[in-house]
Amino acid sequence: MTYQVVEVPPDVDRQMEQLGTKPKFWFQTDDGRLCLFKQSRLGIGEDWAEKVADELCTRLDLPHASYDLASWQGRRGVVTPSFVPPDGRLVFGNELLSFAVSGYDTAPKYRRQHHTIGRVFALLSGSPIQLPLGWVTVAQFRSAASVFIGYLMLDVLIGNQDRHDENWGLLVADGQIYLQPTFDHASSLGRNERDEVREERLVTRDKNRGIHRYVERATSALYATSTSEKPLSTLDAFVAGARHDPDAANYWLGKLNNLTFDEMARVVDVVQDDWMGPTAKKFALRMLELNKQRLSEIYL
Repeated sequence: MTYQVVEVPPDVDRQMEQLGTKPKFWFQTDDGRLCLFKQSRLGIGEDWAEKVADELCTRLDLPHASYDLASWQGRRGVVTPSFVPPDGRLVFGNELLSFAVSGYDTAPKYRRQHHTIGRVFALLSGSPIQLPLGWVTVAQFRSAASVFIGYLMLDVLIGNQDRHDENWGLLVADGQIYLQPTFDHASSLGRNERDEVREERLVTRDKNRGIHRYVERATSALYATSTSEKPLSTLDAFVAGARHDPDAANYWLGKLNNLTFDEMARVVDVVQDDWMGPTAKKFALRMLELNKQRLSEIYL
């Protein structure tokens, strides 16, 4: 068994998407669904990283954009259905914070020091913001910020370093405001490393080169304060967010605790070997194992 690969028709009508840096376009499926094809860079595992993250989100009950491996005119990528209803529109974090924060930094998105954990949580804790549209949970969350804590936990687990202020936001639909589901997880699971580097990090005795140090160095695009010189690590971003709602953080950690190593291994192993080779699988699975352990050692 392997994941399905969606074959996007070569002559499909395309509407180009300007947001982001990678080639992508919107198209309609035969049943009328609006989908985005995101092309992957050659030799970079952005496609399988998205798919593995999608499957992990499902098992953690996190509201998320869904992804399928895809091919268009011989080019690999992923297809993701739009989660925006016909009358809806998206508002991303950079736009929200530019209204809320005087002089919000508009420098390149990975160095926006005004993108602080405190500001994000202050914004998402607002009463008009509802939980993601269509997402059903048994948890008694205080606000959308409680769900965002789950997104930060996911970032730690998969080593996602792309939670910048255009990779989260709100959905406005039917006169209501909702937190967007988590999306765009292509910068995770060591997808950009060469196999020889992965092998070295897995076996080296050099503590600064080994995979333990590798996962510890994963950085968020969130800052502790607007004067911080460096962004928070993914783990520190989760801990900082958890302080805003320890009950929600413990809820998400409980979800993670129920996700077994065997389940994570099945998620990774099902990826086709010609998309994600054995070394990449071994490295990604070790990352997941170590990051789950790091999260399990947190006491709130």
